[in-house]
Amino acid sequence: MKIFSRNKSDNMSVLSDMREKQRQYEALVSAYHKDLYRYAYWLIQDQHIAEDVVQETFLRAWKSLDSLVDAKAAKSWLITILRRENARRFERKQFDMSEFDEPNILDKSANVESDTEQYWLNKQINRLPLEYREPLVLQVVAGFSGEEIANLLELNKNTVMTRLFRARNMLKEALDNNSTLERSANG
Repeated sequence: MKIFSRNKSDNMSVLSDMREKQRQYEALVSAYHKDLYRYAYWLIQDQHIAEDVVQETFLRAWKSLDSLVDAKAAKSWLITILRRENARRFERKQFDMSEFDEPNILDKSANVESDTEQYWLNKQINRLPLEYREPLVLQVVAGFSGEEIANLLELNKNTVMTRLFRARNMLKEALDNNSTLERSANG
């Protein structure tokens, strides 16, 4: 008596399901890798760690690909996974810093990029409080709508729109202040 037997059609079905899952996964990676990396880099400000977080995000996505019901929600689903992966970094990491470690945490890329406008803009965005910075980056870098951002951050859409408005105003104010400083230095 065979208790555990499979016939050829069962094997073919399993292989077909695995191929379909692989195809879906490859399509996700192809479509969203660049967007996820850009968002991760904005959150983390370190190329290597951002790459690691994106890789972990796709690993978790692979493991739970069956839970993705609506392909239209894939980008939001992946961003949510990425945000959780980024949070896990801090749960796992135990900081043991002494006064001698302090110089090692300075951003060495600032010397190279300090004279570029892009660096200045990144610096200003990173100075925004997280509650304003995160919706702005989700909109500008990841291309989400106000409603999608509200769902991702579990906030009311009006709250998100207000935060976006305030974030833009803070950046405009910083730009105005920078322009005033440049004019006074040149004039």
